[in-house]
Amino acid sequence: MALLHYQFEAIHPFYDGNGRAGRILNVLYLLLKNYLETPILYLSSYIIKTKSSYYRLLQEVRKNEAWEEWALYILEGIEETSRLTLEKVRSIKGLLDATVEGIKGRLPKIYSKELAETIFENPYSKIDYLVKNLSIDRKTASKYFAELESNGFVSHVKVGREKIFVNKKLMQILRE
Repeated sequence: MALLHYQFEAIHPFYDGNGRAGRILNVLYLLLKNYLETPILYLSSYIIKTKSSYYRLLQEVRKNEAWEEWALYILEGIEETSRLTLEKVRSIKGLLDATVEGIKGRLPKIYSKELAETIFENPYSKIDYLVKNLSIDRKTASKYFAELESNGFVSHVKVGREKIFVNKKLMQILRE
C-alpha cells in the first residue's frame, strides 16, 4: 500500500484532488487485499495530522529511496487509525445499546429495534425513513419522532419545509 500510494502521488495524475484520491486508493487497496471488510479506516486524518512528516518522507523516497522509513510511517498511520477507529466503533455501539435501552425503558409503546437502528443508520433522519423502515404511516412516524425528541434521543432542524431529525449524540462521536 505504501508503494502504491507513493507511486500515485509521484505521477500526480490530476489537476486537483490527488491527495484525496491517493488516500481513497489506500482504503481500496486494503479492501482488495481483504485486510478490511468495509471501508471504515479513515487514514486521511493521520496523514493530515502529520502532513509535514508525510511530505518530508515522500521527498526522502524521491531523493534517497528511503522506502523503509516511508513504509514504517504508513504502517504507523494504519496502526494509529485502526486503534482510533475501534474506539469510535465501540463508542457508537455503546451509544446504540444505551439508546435501545432508553427507548425500551421510557417509550415502550413505540420501541422497536428497527426504530433505534434507523436513527443510527441515518443520523440525519426524516419521517420518510421511519415510514419505509418500520412500515408505518406518516402520522405515526411523526408521532414517534415527537416522542423521541421529547426524550432527548433526537432533535429537529428545519430545512425548507421539512423537518430533519438529528441524532446529536451520534453526530458528536462521528465528529470527534
